[in-house]
Amino acid sequence: MLACLIGGSLANASSILETKVETIKGKETTLAAFKPKAVLIVNTASECGFTRQYKGLEDLYKKFSKQGLVVAGFPCNQFGGQEPGTNAEIAKFCKSKYDVTFPMFGKIDVNGKNRHALYTQLAGEKSPFKGDIGWNFTKFLVDADGKVIARFESRDAPMSDEVVKAIETALKTK
Repeated sequence: MLACLIGGSLANASSILETKVETIKGKETTLAAFKPKAVLIVNTASECGFTRQYKGLEDLYKKFSKQGLVVAGFPCNQFGGQEPGTNAEIAKFCKSKYDVTFPMFGKIDVNGKNRHALYTQLAGEKSPFKGDIGWNFTKFLVDADGKVIARFESRDAPMSDEVVKAIETALKTK
């Protein structure tokens, strides 16, 4: 189900891009390096019924990266233990099975007491799309200013009309 709020706001929204994250290789960074691009943030898993969405995410990245889209994958093992591997194993899987070229980050929790700060901002009380993440491959679209402008659930395929339209709108307003 699509939830979209183009032009929505989030208190201290630019902090989403400034939140500390870890690359899949263990280096601390932020998403600020992607400014002024739109970022599609996705919690991923290698052993899920939705894992095939890696292909659609890569297709999105290839189609829109030159226009200013970055796809950012955040592996998570909170749903049925479907991401049991190490960061190195996850990176190898993504490259060998789906030829993923978009940025992948270190494994994190997206719900609960150990929820990563990034997901507190994406889905926490101050977000326009608040609520726990229901499953793997939930997608958040963040505009070039760091505002969360759309949330798509696991069943929303990356190349669906709704996701593509939201990305096109975000890229027009950047």
